[in-house]
Amino acid sequence: MTRLGAGRYVAKLGIVLALVSIATFLLLELIPGDPVDTVLPAGATPEMRAAAMQLYGLDGSLVSRYFDWLGSAFQGDLGRSMQSQLPVTDAILARLPVTIELAALSIILALLIAIPVGVVSAYRPGGIVDRIATFICSITLSIPSFLLGVLLVFIFAVSLGVLPVTGWTPLSEGLVPHIESLILPVITLSAIEAVGFIRVLRNDMIATLQQDFVLSARARGLPSSRILFTHALRPSAFSLVTVLGVTLGRLIGGTVIVETLFSLPGLGSLVITAITGRDFVMVQGIVLVVAVAYVLLNALVDLVYPVLDPRVRTA
Repeated sequence: MTRLGAGRYVAKLGIVLALVSIATFLLLELIPGDPVDTVLPAGATPEMRAAAMQLYGLDGSLVSRYFDWLGSAFQGDLGRSMQSQLPVTDAILARLPVTIELAALSIILALLIAIPVGVVSAYRPGGIVDRIATFICSITLSIPSFLLGVLLVFIFAVSLGVLPVTGWTPLSEGLVPHIESLILPVITLSAIEAVGFIRVLRNDMIATLQQDFVLSARARGLPSSRILFTHALRPSAFSLVTVLGVTLGRLIGGTVIVETLFSLPGLGSLVITAITGRDFVMVQGIVLVVAVAYVLLNALVDLVYPVLDPRVRTA
């Protein structure tokens, strides 16, 4: 990437982040009624309302409030919860590691499943591995994540009793209990994501295996495993990396169902609590963190492309 291209890319990224911040800030403006009504008692006096407006940064003009809020956000201050009165940033930082660990482990497990299955399926399209993978993928896609989670709980927790039903065990209380509390939610998330990874990688690998450099490697008598995993896998991973970035960003903000189902103290369960409690400042802070993470993850994906293929250059 040239210096000029890097400058343009950073400028575009800055514009996207600015638009994200504006959209997030306007969440409170789009809510019907007055947000402070959720924290004020019945019959609140004008003085109490004015004090609440000032506490949550709702006084002043729209433009001035946006820049005040943005300046505070840059300093790590996302306001105070309208329910607990605690800093929103502290609540998010307390829950974020759980969600990140859940999302990361789910992605890793999905890749461990998808890469070998996708490569072998592409090597022999229509073969036994390809047919079995296609059949299993079709079944998995037809099962919603919450139903898959319930089935896993019924089989491994209720019937077999080898795993806990729900709940979260911190790592500080032991590695084995911690892993046991993560197995079912990680499998629930990774099973769905692995299907998408397999399909994307299989299709790209089939196309790559027809390229001249792969045919030349075969003509030189190189082992099939080396051709598949050394020569063909890396140039076939462009779509997979793109989907991976989108998936990771989505999992960070979209594990609501799984976290609620398995009673995990992550961002998903926090946003559900905030929504049901009409804690608009908390919801606003979570949306901002998730949106910024999503944008930055996809920016990181763009930077990975030249690593996969040095011929790729961004003007």
